[in-house]
Amino acid sequence: MVSLRCTPLTFLLTGFTWLVLFSLLGIATLLGLVYGTPLPTWLRAVHVHGILIGGLLQLMIGGLLASIAFKGNQAFSDSRPWLFLFFNGATLALLAFLGLKQDPLAGAMGLLLAGIVASLAKPAWRHVREQFVGPACAAWVYGASFGALFTGLLVGSGMPFHLSAEYYPHARLLHLHLIVLGWFTLAMLAFTQHLVPLVLRWELVSPKIGKLTTGLLLAGFAALVGSFVTSSLRFELAIGIFLLANLGLYAANLFRTWIESGSAGNAAADHLLIAIVFLVLATATGILMGVNFLPDPPIFPIGSLHLVAYTHLAFIGFMTNIVCGALSYGLPAFLATSRVPSSKKRGPYQERLYAVMNRWRTVQLVGISFGSMGLAVVAALTWSVPLGSLSVRISTWISIGLLLSGLTLFSAKLAWISGLRPSRSAS
Repeated sequence: MVSLRCTPLTFLLTGFTWLVLFSLLGIATLLGLVYGTPLPTWLRAVHVHGILIGGLLQLMIGGLLASIAFKGNQAFSDSRPWLFLFFNGATLALLAFLGLKQDPLAGAMGLLLAGIVASLAKPAWRHVREQFVGPACAAWVYGASFGALFTGLLVGSGMPFHLSAEYYPHARLLHLHLIVLGWFTLAMLAFTQHLVPLVLRWELVSPKIGKLTTGLLLAGFAALVGSFVTSSLRFELAIGIFLLANLGLYAANLFRTWIESGSAGNAAADHLLIAIVFLVLATATGILMGVNFLPDPPIFPIGSLHLVAYTHLAFIGFMTNIVCGALSYGLPAFLATSRVPSSKKRGPYQERLYAVMNRWRTVQLVGISFGSMGLAVVAALTWSVPLGSLSVRISTWISIGLLLSGLTLFSAKLAWISGLRPSRSAS
């Protein structure tokens, strides 16, 4: 009987595959909107949950296992077949039940996923307390983000039962923003502040600013989630301005570190820094959209395409660039450590892997970044021309082409380094 061996690499590659596949579903949904043939609304829920759970959550589980293995606990991370099967099985079942509109069964799968996440809490907490120390105060930040993820999963699991129709819209907002803001965004900001100095091989310019901005961003995200639940637009705007100021300070600290390092740049640093720019841009855009709704009627009409463009400044510009940056640096380091036991012989192989990830990085960065910004251009065009006009369709295809070129190139490089073995003398 052949046993299934699921290493951190399995989780990472599977998670990225989920990310790409459900991005294609999102592209199909966008084309349906532009061409006046909208796809069924349940596909949007499948698209979002496939990206967030099958893609991003699985990538973070793989990253946790890889980090634990990298720090010496290979036995814990080496083969986790049941974790892999239960997680992907529960995610597939969740998406199927969402599509079939079997709400109670979808809620049950959400509870199962929450249980899987909870099973990793103890080793994850032990690992971050031991390894992620420094200006970001990462242990408590990751603890808070984990709490937001677990709570968001529980809220989402309760939503399909429709226990209270009055509070259902609030529960929906709470579920979404706990996971997107409280979990992923907060964790990735702490992780980026930890990773950028490693990538640049230079200390963070101001650890005090790093510690201050991390704490204030956590407080700001918590207040923003509360304001969404209470539907107080003016309070949301005030918190948004507070977050924008802190994100600007956070970004300035990282960019000063990059400038003082004198680094010529690499794929990992470029993706991570561009991701922060997109998060600042998405936050500023969110504030402007809020201001737009202060008068009645709004200054500019906002439709589905405008909301897609706004949300994907974060979903593509921030999240995808963060994933590409983390994998560009972390995956070569993990592969070199796991495939070459001797630290003395590991260097040349690791440099070969980094060289692959740095190839054609300009094409990759331009594709993902300009493709994301292209969606905003498409949305802006609809204020002056009809949605189905030729200019909107051409702009949409240009944006899609750029996005697919960047994702395809990055996917090919992941496959390349995964199959690139060390020389016999090294192994």
